[in-house]
Amino acid sequence: MASFSFGSGNAAKLLRIPLYVAGRIGTLLVPRGERWVFGCGAGIGDGALALHRLATGEGHATLWLTSSDREDRDAAALGLRTVRKGGLRGWWATARAGVIVVTHGLGDVNRYAISGAFVVQLWHGIPLKRIGLDSPATTQVPQVPGAPVLRRLIGILYRRAAQRIRVLPAASHRSRGRLESAFALGGDRVVVTGEPRVDVLSAGSAAQRRATASALLSAAAGPIAPSTRTILYAPTWRDGAADPAVPDAAQWIEIIRVLEQRDAVLLVRSHPLGEGAYAPPLPSSRVRMLGAGVLADVTPVLPAVDVLITDYSSLAYDVGLLAMPVLYLAPDAEEYARTRGFYGRFRDVAGDDAAGDWQALLAELSAVLDDDGVFAARSQRSATLSAEMHAFRDGGNTRRVYETIRARGIPAPKGAV
Repeated sequence: MASFSFGSGNAAKLLRIPLYVAGRIGTLLVPRGERWVFGCGAGIGDGALALHRLATGEGHATLWLTSSDREDRDAAALGLRTVRKGGLRGWWATARAGVIVVTHGLGDVNRYAISGAFVVQLWHGIPLKRIGLDSPATTQVPQVPGAPVLRRLIGILYRRAAQRIRVLPAASHRSRGRLESAFALGGDRVVVTGEPRVDVLSAGSAAQRRATASALLSAAAGPIAPSTRTILYAPTWRDGAADPAVPDAAQWIEIIRVLEQRDAVLLVRSHPLGEGAYAPPLPSSRVRMLGAGVLADVTPVLPAVDVLITDYSSLAYDVGLLAMPVLYLAPDAEEYARTRGFYGRFRDVAGDDAAGDWQALLAELSAVLDDDGVFAARSQRSATLSAEMHAFRDGGNTRRVYETIRARGIPAPKGAV
């Protein structure tokens, strides 16, 4: 079942308007300091963690704002200083921060204490599906009297919130245009630096990346033999609607048969905002769950994956940095294009052979796993797509973002030479 929709989220946002007003008044009275405060809507990870590590290493005072016991434990394991983002302590930490770093939205920290801060929005993927103000889903509200007026109000609030962003990194000039449009940002606030979240896919040697990723993956999903091929299935969020690609019992039997015949494991990672019922009717070691509850950030384990299956996820752009074959399962591509929309055409990314059901998908997967030539061709297609969207692949994106922030008036840490 979907756990979140724009409609319900926007309804809650409208009800919180008095809290935003009170928070705005409060931030006028509280002076900001030099601390960097971080938050991430997906947990402890993503580009926020990469930038946190760099800023801390440079000597800045840093603090991570959490929202759950799980995040507290994950942060403690990494030695991060934390405060819960809700309540007075979270408000105070956000209100006193000089730099605020988020990856999803201003609610990654305390949303009522943003005014006056230097906001860095790292975002969490190169847009394939339309996002922000480019998508009608963003301003959805429940179907109540006055809904058109409420949608316009949500649009105004979204634009005002986006105008607080001072730096938004883009992976390339192509991606930059999409982000400028989605967030209604002009000038020099969207900068082509590369995204910190994918540095882990470029830093070090391929062997080092594979070994580190394999260890992380085994800890999260259980041991996988080196000879076993690993397939990651990552369907995206459908704005609160049901996922049409969830297999039925007969399809699960066929999926497991293909995996067994080719000594492969399928890792299922539903979107954290809308986890589908992806569980076979009978338990099988060939199918393992890798949702956000198991692993907050999937990017660091990608070097241990052999094939990606997705529909509209930005992972399709990222795994090309590893020259990983990508297969597309998109039974609702036409409807999704009409209701949510894509940047460009879906076929320009997925090609003309995107599967419409599991039967077609499994035929493509079997060909990729059985034929080295097919595997190589899919790998090259993936690498070419990635090269069009990632301007950098040197592991230095985080450093470029940090230098951009510093160049825009953020002081060096006290005591720095």
